[in-house]
Amino acid sequence: MTAGRTGAVRVVIFGATGMVGQSVLRQCLLDDRISAILLVGRSHADVADPKVTQVVHQDFLDFSSLSTELTGFDACFFCLGVSANGMTEPAYRRVTYFITMAAGRELAELNPDMRFLYISGAGTDSTEHGRLMWARIKGETENAVLALPFHGYALRPGYIQPMHGVRTKNRLYRNLYRLTGWVYPVLTRVAPKYVIASDQLASAMINIAADGSPLRILESVDLVRAAG
Repeated sequence: MTAGRTGAVRVVIFGATGMVGQSVLRQCLLDDRISAILLVGRSHADVADPKVTQVVHQDFLDFSSLSTELTGFDACFFCLGVSANGMTEPAYRRVTYFITMAAGRELAELNPDMRFLYISGAGTDSTEHGRLMWARIKGETENAVLALPFHGYALRPGYIQPMHGVRTKNRLYRNLYRLTGWVYPVLTRVAPKYVIASDQLASAMINIAADGSPLRILESVDLVRAAG
């Protein structure tokens, strides 16, 4: 489906306090196409804007009690995610697969014409049989999202350069960004297919939410093009 939405676009964001979530929330607030934003989280995000409504919910494996709040939306930006470092496979699958699918199934039932954008990652293993645990589970999650009865997309950004004060919650990654921020201009020249700025990624997400994409799985280079 590639036709654009008629009228204003209403979006749901899961993971608005993470780096990608912060970026797409910021861009949604600036974009006149976005008329309403619902943030779903375990605590309130630090944002106050007429576009924004927040729902605090604790059980991320069951969203059935939020059916009223989750009805009537055009797109979802599913930005929840954790690093697999130090996690067992069952624990990583719980966060990556089961939480994503709990939200996806509920939204597909309530909003069958919704565009659901799942933030995956470069190197994801669509076969689900590779050596890397995180890549297998990401691939399993992508495949399940794309099979749901709405318009699902899997986004696979590579290196994301945070812009406009956006910060990752992961302390290790935060320290790495402090040390390697200077690398981004170099990477854009030597490996442009594998890097994207956080504001570019956010713009691409909103464009896909508004206009769709002929691609169901988008790598960094596709996302840069979609950003315009």
